Amino acid sequence: MTEKSARTLTGTVVSDKMQNAAVVLVERRVKHPVYGKIMTVSKKYHVSDPNNEAHTGDTVQIAECRPVSKTISWKVVAVTKKAG
Repeated sequence: MTEKSARTLTGTVVSDKMQNAAVVLVERRVKHPVYGKIMTVSKKYHVSDPNNEAHTGDTVQIAECRPVSKTISWKVVAVTKKAG
């Protein structure tokens, strides 16, 4: 059986108030199917952060993982850029 590589996304930490978890906002740009206008679509992901290394404003890379809780099925892979 071959192992599938986990999906990875890059986003900004919006909240780090939970213990061992954070909320990451991922924005992507898509073209409207009818009008052709480029729109920004955003989605928030609850991510596992066991070391509490991600703080509000940081840019992080997240990867899909097995469900940790009811809402958490992503984990922080790396903090790309610290909030300044």
